[in-house]
Amino acid sequence: MKVILTEDVKSLGKKGDIVEVSDGYARNFILKTKKGMEANSKNLNELKLKKANDEKHAQAQYEAAKTLGEKVEAGKIAMSIKTGEGGKAFGSISSKEIAAEVKEQLGLDIDKKKIQLKENIKVLGTHEVPVKLHPKVTVKLTVSVTEEA
Repeated sequence: MKVILTEDVKSLGKKGDIVEVSDGYARNFILKTKKGMEANSKNLNELKLKKANDEKHAQAQYEAAKTLGEKVEAGKIAMSIKTGEGGKAFGSISSKEIAAEVKEQLGLDIDKKKIQLKENIKVLGTHEVPVKLHPKVTVKLTVSVTEEA
């Protein structure tokens, strides 16, 4: 019997896969636990429409991330931290503070989890900070750190 999986089934397949299983396994496990549905013409058509809709949605998200990425790369944010003698910084700048400054200075909403700092910024100067907006879109944000007056 052919079955369309509605969720991942270990050692059988992923959600949306069409698999061939024995009639007993399909009736007694797959269909009873609602892990799949029979692969008839109606269900196959629904699956096809859902996949097309998901692809369209994923493409729209990718385009939005590219557009946001261009704005982020074009922008530059300036931040300042307190320093002591010899230019040694007190404290550091975290991804949370960078996200807040991007919202304030550039007017763009970026989640702090998307800012990929290896470690907090502790030195003055200009830094390139990677921002992963989408699995296929990673951009560089320029952060200029100056001494606080």
